[in-house]
Amino acid sequence: MSTEQKPTPELPYPTSLCHRCAAPPRYVQTKTSTFIMCPLLPQKYPPQPVSYCPLFRPRPPDTEPK
Repeated sequence: MSTEQKPTPELPYPTSLCHRCAAPPRYVQTKTSTFIMCPLLPQKYPPQPVSYCPLFRPRPPDTEPK
């Protein structure tokens, strides 16, 4: 039996709160950049990495960013 684990994709801006937020962020990639779109903020693409957000709500511990 193999114990191979599926590699987890590296998150852009690993320190950003967006990855740990309960509001599901959307990752938009171009050839040269990755943007994180927030479904809650009026300026949909906040400058990264986000270290403070008034709308941040922690993601439940048993879920992972997509």
